[in-house]
Amino acid sequence: MIKPKRIDHIVLRTDRYRELIDFYCDVLGCVLERETSAEVGLAQLRAGDSLIDIVNVDGELGKAGGPSPSEEGNNVDHFCLQIEPVGEAALKAFLQENGVEVEDFQDRYGAQGLGRTIYLKDIAGNTVELSNG
Repeated sequence: MIKPKRIDHIVLRTDRYRELIDFYCDVLGCVLERETSAEVGLAQLRAGDSLIDIVNVDGELGKAGGPSPSEEGNNVDHFCLQIEPVGEAALKAFLQENGVEVEDFQDRYGAQGLGRTIYLKDIAGNTVELSNG
């Protein structure tokens, strides 16, 4: 039922927010596409057809992921797979039938712009976002 097309984006958590943005832009050639307020703490960098999201662990989004990246805290928050379009109810039912707990679909911004996505956890506890379309 699910047919992945590409990785839409990956989210990196950091306590070196500005330095990490500079590294990806100045060294690896990414382009700053969007940035939220300092309180939220999110920068979205264009990497070809995909995005790399940099999240400040001191911002609203970063605090939700726990402590700064270390052996106790994660630096990868989640990754997003863009999939071939499928009905939201059918996809949610398919995942639940396979023992996957899911949230509701929401409109979120990704590499292809605003779209409908759903979050889930894989069997190892990693957060995966599916972008439907």
